[in-house]
Formats: sequence, structure tokens, C-alpha cells
Amino acid sequence: MTPIIVVIIVVVLIGIVVAGIYNNMVTLRNRIDNAWQNIDTQLQRRFDLIPNLVETVRGYASHEKTTLDAVTRARNAAVSAGSPEDKMAADNVLTGALRQLFAVAEAYPDLKANQNFIQLQGSLEDTENKVSYARQSYNDCVLSYNNAIQTFPGNIFAGVFQFRERKGFEAEESSRDVPHVKF
Repeated sequence: MTPIIVVIIVVVLIGIVVAGIYNNMVTLRNRIDNAWQNIDTQLQRRFDLIPNLVETVRGYASHEKTTLDAVTRARNAAVSAGSPEDKMAADNVLTGALRQLFAVAEAYPDLKANQNFIQLQGSLEDTENKVSYARQSYNDCVLSYNNAIQTFPGNIFAGVFQFRERKGFEAEESSRDVPHVKF
């Protein structure tokens, strides 16, 4: 009778360990999804601000059509992107276009003094900070999740339960470049 009890206890303990590892992986995966939703929320706020900003700049710098069109195209591409990876790539393009727009704005003292532009710029800057924080949070969640599914014994169960590695948010190399404006 004692060997049967020992076997049952061992099986129950193994079941508890497997359930704990599985539940941890699910929790970490859900944190990633939640962190992505937070990024999405901030990006939507950013997308909503951009048309107002473009219209304000257009009033002062109408001959900067190329820059304004680039921002509008980048915004539309980011809004219509489907997967998180596509959204990340489109967001990097939009960030570059916005940098170019603000570089153009520097050349127009009246625009820089316009109260509406100042308010929109401040709102966009606040949103950019929130997007940056949300990206950092997302990457932290991805790191924790990937560590859990790549280290022992999680890697064994990750394969069995179909947990796949996630990619973190990476900035494009071009996003580090300083925009150049020529008149």
C-alpha cells in the first residue's frame, strides 16, 4: 500500500509543478498582450493628434507639402497596420516623419509661437513619453516571458503547450538619425 501512496504523491506533486509552470507562462503571455494593448491605446491617441498638428502646420508652411504628405501617409499606414510587428515598423516610420515635421516647424517663428501649435506639440510630446514608457513595459514583459519559456524546466513545457517566443519592440536604425531640413 505504501508504494502506491508514494507514487500518487509523486504524480500529484508533478501535476502541481506542471500546472504552476503552465499558469506562469499563461500569466506572462497575458501581460505581454496587455502591454501591447497599452501601446495601442497610446498610439491611437497619437494618431488622433496628428491630423490637427498637420493642419496647424499647413496654415503656416503650406509649401512644405512633401513633409506634410509624408506625415499623413505614415499616420495612415500606422493606423491600418494589422499585426504588432507591422504596427511597430509603421510606428518607426511615423516617428521619423514627425521628427521631420518638427524640424520644419523650427524654421517658422510665427508657427512656433502659435498657441494651438504649442498645445498640440505639448500633447504629442506627452503622448510620445507615454508610448516610450509603454514600449519599455512591453519589452520588459516580453523579456520575462521569453526567459520563462527558454529556461529549464519551462522550455520543456513551452514546447509541449505551444508557447512561442515573442519579439520585443525595436527601434529602426534610421530613428536615431537627426532629421535634416533644406530650404
